[in-house]
Amino acid sequence: MAFIMASNGVYNMPQNIADILFKEGKITKEQYDSFLAEAERTKNPVYSIVARSGAVSEEDLVQARAKILDIPYIDLREKRIPENALTLVSEKTAEAYSFIPFEIKDGILKIAMVDPEDFKALEACEFVAKRKNLRPDIYITTSGSFEDAFRQYGGLREEVREALREAEAEVPEEVPKKLEAREVEKIIEEAPVAKAVAVILKHAVDGRASDIHIEPLEEQTRIRYRIDGVLKSTLMMPKRIHPAVVARIKVLSNLKIDETRIPQDGKFRQKIVGKKIDFRVACMPQTEGEKVEIRILEVGAKAPSLEELGLGGKSLTLVERYIERPFGMIIVCGPTGSGKSTTLYAGLSILNKMGVNIVTIEDPVEYFIPGVNQTQVRPGLGLDFASGLRSILRQDPDIIMVGEIRDKETAAISVHAALTGHLILSTLHTNTACGAIPRLIDMGVEPFLLNACLNLIAAQRLVRKICEHCRKEVKLSSKIKEEIEKQLAQIPEEEKKNIPKEIKIYKGEGCKYCGREGYKGRIAIFEVLEITPEVREIIARQPSIDKIREEARRQKMITMEQDGILKMLRGITTYEEVLRVTQ
Repeated sequence: MAFIMASNGVYNMPQNIADILFKEGKITKEQYDSFLAEAERTKNPVYSIVARSGAVSEEDLVQARAKILDIPYIDLREKRIPENALTLVSEKTAEAYSFIPFEIKDGILKIAMVDPEDFKALEACEFVAKRKNLRPDIYITTSGSFEDAFRQYGGLREEVREALREAEAEVPEEVPKKLEAREVEKIIEEAPVAKAVAVILKHAVDGRASDIHIEPLEEQTRIRYRIDGVLKSTLMMPKRIHPAVVARIKVLSNLKIDETRIPQDGKFRQKIVGKKIDFRVACMPQTEGEKVEIRILEVGAKAPSLEELGLGGKSLTLVERYIERPFGMIIVCGPTGSGKSTTLYAGLSILNKMGVNIVTIEDPVEYFIPGVNQTQVRPGLGLDFASGLRSILRQDPDIIMVGEIRDKETAAISVHAALTGHLILSTLHTNTACGAIPRLIDMGVEPFLLNACLNLIAAQRLVRKICEHCRKEVKLSSKIKEEIEKQLAQIPEEEKKNIPKEIKIYKGEGCKYCGREGYKGRIAIFEVLEITPEVREIIARQPSIDKIREEARRQKMITMEQDGILKMLRGITTYEEVLRVTQ
């Protein structure tokens, strides 16, 4: 690590960050030893290794780094920054260098930085302070804290409204139902429309949204963000600027702006608050105009591990056992947006070794994994899942990930690939693990072929996690207690070993860390069905959901609802969340 000048003007040589985290009980002895060993082997700083591992929270990591660098730590969440400090640095400069001035006192300018070892940013801080004859005092903060403070540049929601007002002024009062292409091009070239779209995207990224919905209604256009799996109405904009806003998004996505009769799909990339973000765009004609759905994907985001996703106990053991098999098929089920692809990525991260050739066909490629050959489907060019899978089989693969089995042809090719010595990982749209088998048979896959290739079926949903900062115990009603006890009676004892003996449930009160929601982040609840000889016999004889479910109960499969109850009793989620996604 480089030397760094602390707030007291002394240069300090950083210590080993793992030492501090271990002494404070933030990491275990095993984690401590593994971090040091990896640092020695790779010659990378221990800090970067700990950060990539996700073993500690960002706040704990930054506070430990503050001690190493002898720089004070500051949490800017909910701190109102005086205008005289905020205006010393432009919004563009603050975003470029990830620092923000937050107080001027006694000739000292206090500046919070995400990375105090960024010397270009330090030089910029020095320049800003000297320009006003002030002395810079450097603090360190988390990226989340910085983003929260950064929103104070004008207030982002008001910025969106102002941009929409400006855009509205550029659009004539009387607008034909369908604008001519030339007219649309002229309007979207105007700065206000481009700015309106830019701040809508920025607002979504700052709010941790996974999707943006731009929906034309009868009188207005509604903008909604999906945050932690729940759609929230954010803004209403005048209906007459809807075509111009949609056209701007189409231009960014390289779509046809004058084609409004058929669905179109595209994507574009932008850098927002220092992060590279991919936006996947889907336009759909509606009676009131075109609806636009934008999926937000952070470029370079690391795929979580199976444990971080929420797998544990017998379910985790089964997945780890079958994912190491050299051939066969593993399927993950659930509706759109339930995290199926992320689970497959976690599996690929385990399998990604030098001695195997892993090839994927996806729509879209959500995580980029070094060493894995990933292919994006392009239906417009004739590259769909079925044709891509055929080509992949000529690439000498050991492991194949098929983004989704959605038709008879893809199902047939996937099954035959699993029968000829390949490990196939794929997703399927069914509600439960037991429902996947009748679905595949309905697609035309012969039961005897399923018996020969199917290894494991998992199903999952995403539930919101209680915010750790405002979690509190709540009173348990007799009705809920009775339902919980009923579910617990069906769960094997070994799965209940980490659960408190006394039944307690929790909820989040709402605080500055979770935006007053009481929830922050999501975790998956799972059910995993092992294809045992008994299940194979049912597939061969009478593959109904009821028969398969009966066998799943006999093999003591933990259902999604039961997994949710276990997570609820550990204080991870709420009873309402479990019911919301399972019933």
